[in-house]
Amino acid sequence: MRALFLILLSLASVAAAASARPPIVGLSHVALFVHDIEKSRAFYKTFLGFDEPFSLTNRDGTLHLTWIKINDHQTIELFPEKEAGSDRLNHISFETTDAPAMRDYLAAKNVKVPDKVGKGRIGNLNFNITDADGHTVEIVQYTPDGWTLREQGKYLPDTRISSRMIHAGILVGNLERALAFYSNIFAAKEFWRGAKGGNSLSWVNVKLPETTDYVEFMLYSELPPPAERGKQHHLCLVVDDAAKVKTLLDKRAARIGYSRPIEIATGVNRKRQINLWDPDGTRIELMEPRTVDGVPAPSSSAPPPNS
Repeated sequence: MRALFLILLSLASVAAAASARPPIVGLSHVALFVHDIEKSRAFYKTFLGFDEPFSLTNRDGTLHLTWIKINDHQTIELFPEKEAGSDRLNHISFETTDAPAMRDYLAAKNVKVPDKVGKGRIGNLNFNITDADGHTVEIVQYTPDGWTLREQGKYLPDTRISSRMIHAGILVGNLERALAFYSNIFAAKEFWRGAKGGNSLSWVNVKLPETTDYVEFMLYSELPPPAERGKQHHLCLVVDDAAKVKTLLDKRAARIGYSRPIEIATGVNRKRQINLWDPDGTRIELMEPRTVDGVPAPSSSAPPPNS
């Protein structure tokens, strides 16, 4: 009887270990489809001041994708578009310390996962899942022999407009399902709701568990056409002083022919921000980390648009 008890205890321990969630280090990247790669390079490199650490080509020598480096852990991936006028969002990505363990954990949560974790062409471990709204979420682990860690401390010029991506924005049609996916599976914690006019909720922010990085749910009652989703499918970069950043961007704008207004506004969250638009209409939000007076913005009690 004691032997049986020990066997069952051992099996329970193995099952618990297999289903334990490894840490989520933070947002790894946002991947975008672009129409004109050279215009996009000019925007992200010449205008925003980032560098391009490496890229991959197809067998015929054409570009497969390239990386725009924000910091040693975060990038923007640029893919040549597959279809003109399509949704610009390819996927978002979370970094973990153990991709195989995360695969096992997600499988135990009944999330559809691949049979095994693959190793990408730049040497990192990764696999994809799909969230409640059909967005692709890549899980990535940087390996010691991968290109990401190989270039650690490099390609970080002083020209960078920001050194951190704080959130990624994605369209969400059903808030309850999205919260169930990100909160119940990834242990993300909701921390703020915002409404911009009207009588319904506009945004919900959920923080990833082992970081202050978060995902911003952009709620809708009617899904925008694919070519018009760049306002909602966005990424946010932290800037310490919006006024200084505006001055710098005003000087750089002519270099790439950037003609949109560069304006500072105070958002519903009471933080100063600047909204920029890349050549494909994807919004790049530059946001100060604190509210204008240090007082947190109250969370909205408005109902979701589809409630």
